[in-house]
Amino acid sequence: MPNKKLITVIFARFSIVLIAFFILQTQVFAAPLVEQRVTMDDGHKLTLYSRSAENPTAAILLIHGRTWSALPDFDLVTAQEDLSMMNALVKEGMAVYAIDLRGYGKTPRDKSGWNTPEQAAKDTSMVLDYIDSRHKTLKGTTVFGWSNGSLVGMLTAQKYPDKVKNLVLYGFPIDTQMTFEDSLTGQIPHKKLTTAEAAAEDFIVPGTISKEAIDAYVKAALAADPVRADWNRLSQWNQLDAANILVPTLLLQAEHDPLANLDADALFFKKLATQDKQWVILSNADHAALLESARFRLYHAVVSFMQWSEL
Repeated sequence: MPNKKLITVIFARFSIVLIAFFILQTQVFAAPLVEQRVTMDDGHKLTLYSRSAENPTAAILLIHGRTWSALPDFDLVTAQEDLSMMNALVKEGMAVYAIDLRGYGKTPRDKSGWNTPEQAAKDTSMVLDYIDSRHKTLKGTTVFGWSNGSLVGMLTAQKYPDKVKNLVLYGFPIDTQMTFEDSLTGQIPHKKLTTAEAAAEDFIVPGTISKEAIDAYVKAALAADPVRADWNRLSQWNQLDAANILVPTLLLQAEHDPLANLDADALFFKKLATQDKQWVILSNADHAALLESARFRLYHAVVSFMQWSEL
């Protein structure tokens, strides 16, 4: 009589091999990741990644958060899971781009050693020009910002509204009634080393992501961004004002995001000047929902919003 325990072990290992083979096949047939450099008006070169459907029906730019850069956030694939938002949106027929801001990933720091809100917004506007030049028939690019990236996206939409087709703010981390102050003048960039603990800290809802996926994210994040980028002139965030947002806007947040403030977001949503707006809350999700089980609902919300704005 066969040993049931042995059969179970064999079946489990066979299942793992099948899953890994499926992920590998998915990646083989996925749109290739293209890495390019976009030159800013001061000569600085930003790294931009893209994956695209063969004949895209829409374009979107993904902006990473405060600590980690584009590829860990938006293009993570493990041996068993495809957690890539880029891959998911390509399957919806899009041309998908993800930027490394100054000091992140493969984009070198600014010569000053710092990034600033207005510099990041200006860089984003120029990257949008580059994307639009590659997809002239699409008539504009949607901007998706995660966490600190949502602040960059919003400031870009305020200062360069003609360059943002739609705005998606996920994990919006501030109450726009709060006030930012600048660091001391003449301060030297900190260049603080990043840590594994920091890379894993956003995954707080049990059961929404596997340990293997967290480990893969931590490894990718530390490899891409071993040194924390430095920002100054944070008072430039004080100009953020929902009353100045004229483009269609999706406010997207998670139920258990510790950075979310429902009362503040309600005031923010009401104040948005655009009447083409939606507010979506993802249940059983946290700040890193785009990498967790709620990611499929997040993708759906983004795609539906982009399609809705075309109606």
